[in-house]
Amino acid sequence: MIDDKQNINPERDFFSLREKRIKVQILQIGLLLFFLVIGARLVQVQIIESQKYKEIAKKQYQVKITLPAVRGMLFDRRGNVIASNSVFVSFAADPKIAIEDADLIAKRFSQLFKKPINYYKKLLNSESRFVWLERFVELKYLKEVDLKKLNGIVVRYEPKRLYYNDYLAGQLIGFTNVDNVGISGIELEYEEQLHGKDGFVIFQRDGYGKARPSVDYPRVEPINGNNIYLTIDLQMQAIAEKELKKGVELNKAERGLAIILDPKTGEIFAIAQYPQLNPNKYENSEPQDQKLRAVSDLLEPGSVFKIVTAAAALEYNIVKPETKFFAEEGTYTVKISQDKTSTMYDTHKEGWITFQRAMEVSSNIVMAKVSDLIGSERLYKMARAFGFGNKTNIDFPGETNSVLKKPTEWSATTLNRLAFGYEVSVTPLHITCAYAAVANNGILMKPRLLKKITDPNGNLISESQPQQIRKVISPRTVQILKNFLEGVVEQGTGTSAKIPNIKIAGKTGTSKKLINGNYETGKYNSSFVGFFPSDDPKIVCLVMLDNPQGNSYYGGAVSAPIFRSIAQQIITTTDIMINPQNTLASNSQIVSKDTSMNVGLIPVDKVPDVRGLSVRKAVDLLKERKLHPIINGSGIVSEQFPKPGELIKSGMNITLVCKPKLAESLGLNH
Repeated sequence: MIDDKQNINPERDFFSLREKRIKVQILQIGLLLFFLVIGARLVQVQIIESQKYKEIAKKQYQVKITLPAVRGMLFDRRGNVIASNSVFVSFAADPKIAIEDADLIAKRFSQLFKKPINYYKKLLNSESRFVWLERFVELKYLKEVDLKKLNGIVVRYEPKRLYYNDYLAGQLIGFTNVDNVGISGIELEYEEQLHGKDGFVIFQRDGYGKARPSVDYPRVEPINGNNIYLTIDLQMQAIAEKELKKGVELNKAERGLAIILDPKTGEIFAIAQYPQLNPNKYENSEPQDQKLRAVSDLLEPGSVFKIVTAAAALEYNIVKPETKFFAEEGTYTVKISQDKTSTMYDTHKEGWITFQRAMEVSSNIVMAKVSDLIGSERLYKMARAFGFGNKTNIDFPGETNSVLKKPTEWSATTLNRLAFGYEVSVTPLHITCAYAAVANNGILMKPRLLKKITDPNGNLISESQPQQIRKVISPRTVQILKNFLEGVVEQGTGTSAKIPNIKIAGKTGTSKKLINGNYETGKYNSSFVGFFPSDDPKIVCLVMLDNPQGNSYYGGAVSAPIFRSIAQQIITTTDIMINPQNTLASNSQIVSKDTSMNVGLIPVDKVPDVRGLSVRKAVDLLKERKLHPIINGSGIVSEQFPKPGELIKSGMNITLVCKPKLAESLGLNH
């Protein structure tokens, strides 16, 4: 029989018990450390990073919805609407909530908007909490989407920019992107004023994923943008664009542009460009046709720059109009170094002619000889006085600075060639402003496009004023230059611009195109710039064609006739030539200042108030008064331009801005 006491080992049992205690202690320490880590993490989450996790939590049950401000409207100088807004609906989704109904949503949207089902499924599988399904669709689609059956769908009402005149002044007005932010033209230049300030509202999701307005957070209403009134006259703009298009097509030119401005104030009445741009569909146009070439493109002006040479010669008393020069029978060669010569040519081969006649027939040779008498410093100083070498600082984005080298940088040919418009790069607007200075008794004005800014209720915020830059030449020089420019039209290279009974002063220009540092054979810029009536100028107009390929490429043959057509229509169809002191005669008729212009007597009426009427009733009432309504939007008339009670000529346009009835019932501003 075995004795159990023989198997007992006191030493072994002691160590076994000790090991157990150590294991228990390790376990206790482990648990303690675990709870310390948990506690530390709780402190971090609940105290140190509490704000961070509050924001994360908020994102799970709160949604901040932007309430977009209504973009300010654009008007011309007479109050005609150029751009306004209409309300559209956009559909978005929260994929985390919409995933349960993804198949139904994709199928329904595919039926409505004719896109593949997989297009919408891909959007709904996004990791984002917000995706756009469709943007800026008509309000009628609200009835086609059953929000009660399709979870996760978000509806937003968004204003969209509408340009009611399509192509008219497209590059000048510019356009906005999908978020109604100006990215070109006037829309970009005055983005801050037009955009306004967006508001917002906080929504909370309930247990079913439905978003409802939160009573704990205030609703911040948007502040709508201000309205911009431009100096542009849509009637003149339409005239310029129509005649420019005809001229470009007739002369087979690549492009064309025209600028019309008031020489006394610097206000721009029109900037036309062809090919045109429709801001409603700007993505369909070529990039080079989206920019406003009148302020962005540099070119060597050619003979229209001779106004600078003539002004310097007269202002510094170097020559007189009757001073005679030998025009070398059309070919003039000068030695510029030991082994180099420079040859200049005239289209009109003349012998001895006066300085005035040299301007009338546009003699490069005589201008080169006159420049030798003027000298580099004085010619450069006069060019700078006219604004060349600087920006005009017009209120428009993307203006290019003209390039006028300092005399220390001139080559041996620069003085002579600058005299007739080469070795200098300018924008078309620079040229127009220089001639406007002559028309304005020698005073250079800053060009401008802004007339005034009003708040959404029509209250005046600010109004731009004419700004003189400097006095360029004396009244004596001005009068001589006017005589020169009248001679160009009466018996010189610009006879195609002549209009009976109206004194036109102007200058032709034809210059070879400089492309990548080389003059391209057979490619020209052809221009005519002038003002009328020359004894009291009210309009300065530049017409320029890019590379005409028709029967002629000379400015006098291709651009001057376009100038004439524009001028004739301005004189006969607008009130620019009417005496402002006698605009309303006692017999309620507008009378022309000069009866030889045959403007005729135009009946005047007061604009009726059609605000608050339906479009149909408003149109009927206006047509009874022999006025032509232009409808912007639909539903109820909210604004009209011109304003009620203003005097207007029979047959003129009345622009009606309307609000959709559905938008009004939803409490939306339009």
